[in-house]
Amino acid sequence: MSIEVLDESGQQVDVRRLSTLSRFVMDRMHVHPQAELCIKAVDEATIAELNEQWMDKEGPTDVLAFPMDELRPGLVDEEPEEGVLGDLVLCPEIARRQGESAGHGTVAEIELLTVHGILHLLGYDHAEPEEHREMFGLQDELLAAWRATDDA
Repeated sequence: MSIEVLDESGQQVDVRRLSTLSRFVMDRMHVHPQAELCIKAVDEATIAELNEQWMDKEGPTDVLAFPMDELRPGLVDEEPEEGVLGDLVLCPEIARRQGESAGHGTVAEIELLTVHGILHLLGYDHAEPEEHREMFGLQDELLAAWRATDDA
């Protein structure tokens, strides 16, 4: 897998950890081993500009997902589709505030946003209650599995 993580936020994001987490999630979701993903950590002004430009929403947000080849999770007994998964844009400043508010800190919030964003790139959404249950349940499972291997 080609996973590029760029830190343009000025917040000293652990790019190696985000890359490892992304690979873990993509493996668990049976994404093709040659799939490409780019994650960029940016400041609030940059994500606010992108949020307005691409989502028609005013102000900063925590994560934006830009799917490219509309890849979907692979099945265990099938060869997954090759292609570019897409781009994620994260804002560590927002993650810090949300992590403090949630009581789990910045690193855990950035990990949550990374998993959340990858699921969006794979076609998951949370607009409807059933979609919300499915996506957030999967997000929780992936984070728990990641943290179990991370603590080992």
